Amino acid sequence: MIILGLTGSIAMGKSTAAAMLQQMKIPVHDSDAAVHHAYQHDREFLKELFDHFPEAYDRKTKRADRKKLAEIIYSDPWKKQLLEDLLHPRVWQSQKNFLRKCARMRQNIAVLDIPLLYETGADLKCDAVMVVTAPAHIQKARVLARPGMTEEKFYKILNSQMSDAEKQGRADYIIHSGLGMRRMREELQDVLRDISAAY
Repeated sequence: MIILGLTGSIAMGKSTAAAMLQQMKIPVHDSDAAVHHAYQHDREFLKELFDHFPEAYDRKTKRADRKKLAEIIYSDPWKKQLLEDLLHPRVWQSQKNFLRKCARMRQNIAVLDIPLLYETGADLKCDAVMVVTAPAHIQKARVLARPGMTEEKFYKILNSQMSDAEKQGRADYIIHSGLGMRRMREELQDVLRDISAAY
């Protein structure tokens, strides 16, 4: 089974690419969904989270205040690393379970959708990596159209991630999301054909 990594910086179109792959009947593991599951259902994680980040506990909802947590970690690199150390093992386990299931179902290709793929070293688990990209002005417009997003927050997020240029330089395949949906789908289909032929 071929393990294909999918990544891209914020608002580059990675989620759109993942949805297109699923429409093509390619199984995709969503790392963001695994993180969301941990915040909603993983009691052990929540206990550890609130032990280290008591200020992120929302007494009204009895859940984590993700907005408050984001403010904390984007202003303190050490705390960001601490949160990642709590979350990443859970996401990795979710990925392992997904890949086992795909292997049992005899899938030819399985995709790991990971926003911080290179930053976490997850590219080492993949046979090939696709990076989704778009021009900087399109990326910025997409980000600032999101509810609650500010330019300051956008640049904090950008500065915490590997640059788009470096990701493209390390990628096996580059998918362009700023040239229209049809072009994007065609590029994904080309990647799948190339991978199937190569492996």
